[in-house]
Amino acid sequence: MVTTASPHSTRQRPRFRLVLATGTAASALVMAGAVVPQAQAQDRALAPSHAQVRAAAAAKDDKGGKKVLTVAVSQSVDSLSPFLAQRLISTSVHRLAYDYLTNYDAKDGRTVPGLATVWEPSADKLTWTYTIREDSKWSDGKQATAEDAAWTFNKMMEDENAATANGSFTANFKKVTAPDARTLVIELKKPQATMTALDVPIVPKHVWEKVGDFSKFNNDKQFPIVGNGPFIISGFKVDQYVKLKPNKDFWRGAPKFDELVFKYYKDGDAAVAALQKGEVSFVQGLTPAQAAALKNTGNIKVNDAPGRRFFALATNPGARSKDGKKFGNGHKALLDPAVRKALFHATDRKAIVDKVYQGHAVEGEGYIPPRFATYFWKPEGSQKVAYDPAKAAKLLDDAGYRKNGSGKRVGKDGKALDFRILCHATDPNDKAIGKYLQEWWGELGIGLKVDCLDNVSDPWLKGDYDLAFDGWSVNPDPDFVLSIHTCSALPATPKDTGATDNFICDKKLDELYAQQAVEYDPATRADLVKQMQSRLYDTGYMNVLTYPNAVEAYRTDQIKSITTMPEAAGNIYGQDGYWSWWSAEPAAGDGGSDSGSSTGVVIGIGAAVVLAVALGLFVAMRRRSTAEDRE
Repeated sequence: MVTTASPHSTRQRPRFRLVLATGTAASALVMAGAVVPQAQAQDRALAPSHAQVRAAAAAKDDKGGKKVLTVAVSQSVDSLSPFLAQRLISTSVHRLAYDYLTNYDAKDGRTVPGLATVWEPSADKLTWTYTIREDSKWSDGKQATAEDAAWTFNKMMEDENAATANGSFTANFKKVTAPDARTLVIELKKPQATMTALDVPIVPKHVWEKVGDFSKFNNDKQFPIVGNGPFIISGFKVDQYVKLKPNKDFWRGAPKFDELVFKYYKDGDAAVAALQKGEVSFVQGLTPAQAAALKNTGNIKVNDAPGRRFFALATNPGARSKDGKKFGNGHKALLDPAVRKALFHATDRKAIVDKVYQGHAVEGEGYIPPRFATYFWKPEGSQKVAYDPAKAAKLLDDAGYRKNGSGKRVGKDGKALDFRILCHATDPNDKAIGKYLQEWWGELGIGLKVDCLDNVSDPWLKGDYDLAFDGWSVNPDPDFVLSIHTCSALPATPKDTGATDNFICDKKLDELYAQQAVEYDPATRADLVKQMQSRLYDTGYMNVLTYPNAVEAYRTDQIKSITTMPEAAGNIYGQDGYWSWWSAEPAAGDGGSDSGSSTGVVIGIGAAVVLAVALGLFVAMRRRSTAEDRE
């Protein structure tokens, strides 16, 4: 089968969903680039507000005229190396800076051309041939070729450090070659279902072949960074900002803003205040109170859409490495299935949705969010661990964890069941849910210390935790978020860093993962993915609490239009591609919104658009979607 680009693939801009990374790794986007309406001396009612004046100033550089789209983020960049980065903010930046072989359509998530324009498998599907486009250049002027893609994959196959972030995609590769500049050939050991969804940034060989130790190179010292995506990384300061400039030679067309800035805000209220003042254009990960307040603020549009992320309670299964060594100090009582199940029975997911998210989320069930209907699974009947404190208490009693005279649950060794949970200091939801857990579990006689840290990665990687608030943004193809719970994702040694999320290593999970990975029949593969979710649910190591909505807001006097993914009820931030920021159009000089955008979902359509529609002049362009964001 030969897959080719649609007639519009290189001409129309993709649509993105507005994806908000809430919870653990939520990032806030702030775009600045507005032009404020000019005041007329004769009519004070038409004079711009102070916020509008500030917005105009923020949207321009010191020299004036430069349209800057500022994205407020609360997550720290873990690495600017595509071979190491796993956090949502970092992978989002890489989506902008590097092309991937294929992309996801913003409208429906189907596979569309990226760096590759055509792909064709052999009859046995063990050899895949990709045709690399001729119109992609690296930002230093050199041509992007199949050799760059071959080198990227071969490096991941040969160097385990280069496989840290995306090694699951190449683990089954047998051989990768580039017979000529436009032809990439990948030979597989066995069939692989993700060959049209290889979410791996392709890097320039002539730059990266000079790198020595891939485990230590974070790609954050020399700027601009050579890439071939719609933006070029032009600057970076830890926990301050990442700056990008448009790639004027990007094959799909250059972005319309003059600069894109991801600006770090540790405090969500500070980011919201900056939005209200016009200092930033877009924020995400809003709390219900923040969203409610912004809905009544002029020139601000709130977007509330189903998200592509799950928010979960992860339990330490006993940190270990591939060499068989155990490490960390996780509470041993949590290795008992009865204890894990009791904790989940004592967790009221509906209350979390109603009281913490105030309806801006859906109660958690399976591992894959309901947005991805093909793979969505939920427990039924007796398998479901519903909220039932009485049942939780009985499970603990029957397993030998009884209350002492002080009302504390104690183990067979006489020690009290006192647990710790890792909490992200920048996420108010973590803190709020932590308080509820202290109350609910306290009624069982179980103690809980909520450790809210700026950096949860260090204790997590060391296995020094009992439980943790966890969450990942899921791609249209779920392979990656499934792979992080396999034995092969464990670190090689206790000193190494693996791709594992929570040190889970389960034989049955591995068997199901291996089966779905080689299954090309969509229905059969979907069933295997659902079986894998069922198994993960039964282990009790991952309790999905909610599927948070993408709740975000932006200034309509700065952003004329922007693409959401998916097209209907989608998110802007944290998309599986570059659609939102690439498609964003600055507001016109009068600060209003209209339908001038030829791509993406037009949000905050103003009177000019309504008039254009009435005149039959508004043309709704198709948008493409991409989905790949990790936390």
